[in-house]
Amino acid sequence: MGMTIAEKIIARAAGVEAVRPGDIHTVHLDRMMSNDGTTHLTVDMYYNKLKHPQIADAKKMVFIVDHNVPSDSAKTAGSQKKMRDFAREHAIDFWEGKGVCHQIMMEHYVCPGELIFGADSHTCTYGALGAFGTGVGCTDLLYGMVTGTSWVLVPETVKFNLTGRLPEGVYPRDLMLTIIGQIGANGVNYQVMEFCGDGAKTLSVNDRMVLCNLAVEAGAKTAIFEADEIALEYLKSRGRKPKAVFTSDPDAVYAREYTFDLSCIVPVAAKPDFVDAVVPASEVCGVPIDEAFLGSCNNGRIEELRVGAAILKGRKVAERVRFLVVPASQEIYLQAMEEGLIQTFMESGAIVMNPNCSVCWGSCQGVIGENEVLISTGTRNFKGRAGHPNSKVYLGSAATVTASAVKGEICTADML
Repeated sequence: MGMTIAEKIIARAAGVEAVRPGDIHTVHLDRMMSNDGTTHLTVDMYYNKLKHPQIADAKKMVFIVDHNVPSDSAKTAGSQKKMRDFAREHAIDFWEGKGVCHQIMMEHYVCPGELIFGADSHTCTYGALGAFGTGVGCTDLLYGMVTGTSWVLVPETVKFNLTGRLPEGVYPRDLMLTIIGQIGANGVNYQVMEFCGDGAKTLSVNDRMVLCNLAVEAGAKTAIFEADEIALEYLKSRGRKPKAVFTSDPDAVYAREYTFDLSCIVPVAAKPDFVDAVVPASEVCGVPIDEAFLGSCNNGRIEELRVGAAILKGRKVAERVRFLVVPASQEIYLQAMEEGLIQTFMESGAIVMNPNCSVCWGSCQGVIGENEVLISTGTRNFKGRAGHPNSKVYLGSAATVTASAVKGEICTADML
């Protein structure tokens, strides 16, 4: 019986010929990432709970400050200093003010075939390059940090066969929200979402990041694409080589299979307060908004900024709307400046922020007040996610978010 891509990555990390869903294996981790959300807790446990603290391999560790940048309080500053000092003491790669953790990891570290733990739920983003990335808590990260190993319960894989091509004005975010809306927020609990088919070949690495990033919102352990020529060219352009390139065997066993025709996807929105409360965007058009957000590890890359700037060109943000534009990394910010996108945003009345998680995280920048409405390209719209418990968050594509910022109410780009 054959294996899926995810199973082959786990088998390689476990040093065995084959694994099956339900097996538990000790695995060697290729890389570990932690951000300022919980790293201070990991550091405290390292010094206060371990009898013989050590780092198995500092070269496999990456610390990234991205959630509260710059720090919003003395407490936050203390947590970040603890993280900064620990990284310096142990020669751990440290990034601050350079962008959102998953974007930094994709730009500089992730390679096909790797097994990566990240202390953040959206670590599944790395499947866009054919890696097995999954989120863990700070205790599991600590164990991996000091031993270089962990354990994995091999998940089942669910196949998502993509056909066709997305229509003009429809984006990968519309596709992934549509998928989540159909299968539900618990649709693939502790399973792998494997995207394949001719439609998958039409998607860029950025597009694939959008799909893999949101997989956890359907309950997935991770999501993954085959590391094809598109992924390998991205890797080559950044001077990296794959750890291993795997494809699923013809006789691999899947828990379920779905088929989505990309040509049938339309602009959609997720209504408050659930990511799977997905409807055609036309059904929520006319809802007044107070704030719009274009950014996050899901939708803050140059492709989305281009979409937003093209819609804003020659237009103004509605007078009573705050439109936050937050590039996902410094590299993206600089490219957007070179292309004139930042100037377009600012001339139109948008607020352009430094690269960080911003209002997607909802703890400092752009938090919204009681009964306010946000439309966002962030990852989640849970109750209170972006501020006051009685505020409302809608999720949409970069095009829908930008068009809504212009009109002052939810609308799609073709309605302007």
